[in-house]
Amino acid sequence: MAHVDEPAPTPYAPPEPGTVTAYRNATLIDGTGGPARPGTTIVVDGDVIIEVVPDEAATVPDGVAAVDVGGAFVIPGLIDSHQHLATPPNRPVAEAALRRQVYGGVTAIRDMADDLRQIADLTRATRIGEIPGPDIAYASLMAGPTFFDDPRTWQVSQGGTPGHVPWMQAVDDDTDLPLAVAMARGTHATAIKVYAELPGTTVAAITAEAKRQGIGVWAHAAVFPATPAQVVASGVDAVSHVTLLAQETADEPLTSYKTKAPVDVERLVRDGDQRLDALYALMRQRGTVLDATGSMWMWMAEQADDAEGKARALANDVLSAKLTGDAFRAGVLVSTGTDYETDPAHPFPSLHAEMAFLADRCGIPAEEVIRCATLVGAISMGAQDTMGTVEAGKLANFVVLARDPRADMANLDSIEYTVKRGRRFDRGDFRKDEQ
Repeated sequence: MAHVDEPAPTPYAPPEPGTVTAYRNATLIDGTGGPARPGTTIVVDGDVIIEVVPDEAATVPDGVAAVDVGGAFVIPGLIDSHQHLATPPNRPVAEAALRRQVYGGVTAIRDMADDLRQIADLTRATRIGEIPGPDIAYASLMAGPTFFDDPRTWQVSQGGTPGHVPWMQAVDDDTDLPLAVAMARGTHATAIKVYAELPGTTVAAITAEAKRQGIGVWAHAAVFPATPAQVVASGVDAVSHVTLLAQETADEPLTSYKTKAPVDVERLVRDGDQRLDALYALMRQRGTVLDATGSMWMWMAEQADDAEGKARALANDVLSAKLTGDAFRAGVLVSTGTDYETDPAHPFPSLHAEMAFLADRCGIPAEEVIRCATLVGAISMGAQDTMGTVEAGKLANFVVLARDPRADMANLDSIEYTVKRGRRFDRGDFRKDEQ
């Protein structure tokens, strides 16, 4: 008989059902955008919340483990709706990022197209607790054939041909879309990411077929030549990169992702544009989530190696703040995606900077920023039934903070511990488990 290896250890696994813990005396900011609720008890059984009630109304049986939160602030687990963990694949780097995210309060992420051979295994490893990290929902990419000379597509398709692997597919008028969508589903992806070099009719056809087969669709806000309005009208669930919405105001037809149409950034920042107002109204009507990635531009400015690149990034930073704030005030659902990570030596993940950007640069009220980073993030990945708020029946994903994030988003750094699927990650243990 062949030798069977012992299963890998799962030191970060969720507790088994029947393991009940009551977190008492919490000041709960539940992720709905409503006011804080002091004196709240959260009862967890295994990986699920079973009760959220005032302390005096809690039904906590004798013998149940009780944790006195001491009046500290509890928010839902944070969700980064735009990450890339494997471009190119580097397992130690990815594991380090996942570790820092969960110890930094992040309990779920959207991975927006990568080498899904590695991402699928990381998803399994964080889900069952082999390694510390948030839950991962990931996308399989589709784009026009001319996109696949991009060197990143080769990085994530090593051993195969970009455009001709299930997680990185070239689509044109001759593509068998039912088969292409089925192949994307076969990667266990949550959604298809529609990236670039596709007309609006093809974006709409991909979206319709994906919805028929029960898989989500996430897209760039402009797909070139598909305009932002065409992308939103196609019925995609979420669009990424708020600055791409400005392409709706271009005075010439969109042609290629590589040669974006010029837009008058100074005028848009100063005056806005009625075409953008109409686009925001359409997004609100369709329930399209805006994955703004607003703070990314300041990070790109810091990374720039020439004055021209830095100036371009800083101009986009100002545009990003303007458009994100306007979209939010127009009723668009805004999530907190980053599309970058802070330096490995930094103690906290980039999501903290994105939340500060929404509060400080976009004028979004703190309670609503928390909602963007929790409930709206869950909506962006179709997971609002299981995460995004602290309430009975949802996963036990929440973060305990010593200081009030409503007073200052910098107080996100006061994490005492993260609870992800009922498993506690004490901030004091961060980096201690790397050896």
